[in-house]
Amino acid sequence: MLTASSRLLRLIALLQSRRYWSGRDLSERLEVDPRTLRRDVERLRELGYPVKASAGVGGGYQMGAGAEVPPMLLDDDEAVAVAVSLRAAMASVAGIEETAMRLLAKMDQLLPARLRRRASALHAVTISLRSGEPMADADMLTRSAAACRDQECLQFGYRDRGGRVTQRRVEPMRLANAGRRWYLVAWDLQRGDWRTFRSDRMSGPLVTGARFTPRTPPMDLAEYVKRAISFAPFEYQLRIRLKGSMQEMAQRLPPWAGVLEHESETSCVLATGADSVEAMAAQLMFARDFELVERPDWLPELQRTIARLAGRVAM
Repeated sequence: MLTASSRLLRLIALLQSRRYWSGRDLSERLEVDPRTLRRDVERLRELGYPVKASAGVGGGYQMGAGAEVPPMLLDDDEAVAVAVSLRAAMASVAGIEETAMRLLAKMDQLLPARLRRRASALHAVTISLRSGEPMADADMLTRSAAACRDQECLQFGYRDRGGRVTQRRVEPMRLANAGRRWYLVAWDLQRGDWRTFRSDRMSGPLVTGARFTPRTPPMDLAEYVKRAISFAPFEYQLRIRLKGSMQEMAQRLPPWAGVLEHESETSCVLATGADSVEAMAAQLMFARDFELVERPDWLPELQRTIARLAGRVAM
């Protein structure tokens, strides 16, 4: 049997672990009768925890939103996950470094020794390679996420691939993360179509507007983002047939090589794109054995580029 103080801590952890608990489930987890459970809930309310209760058949308890953030109890795996995630985020999201370091310092003081070793092990043996690419801004991400959650129209400045800045007004749907880059998936109200926006190219002020009813996306959003960032935006696009199943090629090709499409048990199609013919020639080095599905009008230029490169290597 748990002591009263241990039981209260356990009750807080349970209420924070999921949105709703029936009184019966909580009583069984804590190994107490309903009357003791009600007394424990009252003690939590006196301590400032906004615990809501509903009576009758199907009644139960849930942790409500309060004016102050109550202490959060984490189990071992959750504490380690928070520490590791903070260290990883510092390398890809700008503007959170100082805050993350303060939080990690607090966690190092609070965590028992066995967890400190687990949480710091990855950081201790990892080298962070800065690529020089712009990182996503933390404030831009959180405000975009809030607009997605609250279904509010969003207006912002956006710099395209050519450096031209325009004002965009969208219905934000989701944020997508692809390594160091973050993308906002949204319905573009001015263009009347779905678009992806790189977060590091978005600029303020971010202005929220009227609420909207979410539209049905054209496909699975993860698949849509993958197509949008690895094929659709490039001037030079190519579709090639590869020998091997889609599963086999997915293991061999890097994720940024393009979008794989199933064709048969022994072949698949890769849709790939590049900013230049030279870059396209480099892309094809990953494909090895392939045949063209479509013959673009710039194919002769690609053939001359590959021949020129081969000639230089032979010299």
